[in-house]
Amino acid sequence: MKWEVAGVAPDQITAEIWCDILFQEGFTAMIEPRDAISFMGVSALPCRVMVPEDMAEEARNILGGYIEPPE
Repeated sequence: MKWEVAGVAPDQITAEIWCDILFQEGFTAMIEPRDAISFMGVSALPCRVMVPEDMAEEARNILGGYIEPPE
């Protein structure tokens, strides 16, 4: 299965929430494993939310309401 970025959350907690939102909508979603690695616990760095390639566009539309446009 090929994965694609659906959105970039500002931190791991937000990424977990976005994954749950997508899960509730019937998507398979995960945080890019390299983004969530932190020896101090939860990562405060941006985390990519990944979905299967064929679901990426629809997932981006769902997350669109939760992602602030860049200034």
